[in-house]
Amino acid sequence: MHKEVTQYINKQKSPQKEILAKLRRLILKTLPKIEEEMKLGVPWYEGKFYLVGLKKDVNIGFAIKGLTKNEMDLFSGSGKIMRHLKIATAKDIDEKNLVKLLKLVYKKAKCDHESMR
Repeated sequence: MHKEVTQYINKQKSPQKEILAKLRRLILKTLPKIEEEMKLGVPWYEGKFYLVGLKKDVNIGFAIKGLTKNEMDLFSGSGKIMRHLKIATAKDIDEKNLVKLLKLVYKKAKCDHESMR
């Protein structure tokens, strides 16, 4: 686990801290070989996922380039490269669905790592 990501999560207030920790564990468990780093001040995972603690909730971002329109519609936002899911409480995390989304995006989404730095 990346030390700076741990520090970022530990600095958050509740419930964001617990949500971020749970999402991080789920990402690392689902995709054990994924590289974790801090980029743009938040945790990133190979340019395909990000986590950000906000005032009222947490966003988990997903790269969408390479997904079908129906697949893109599974996420919130209108970005052309990234979309997200908002999570307000740890109970809002549907682990089964999130694992499916993580695997889908990891397998299909294309991202230019250099443009995301």
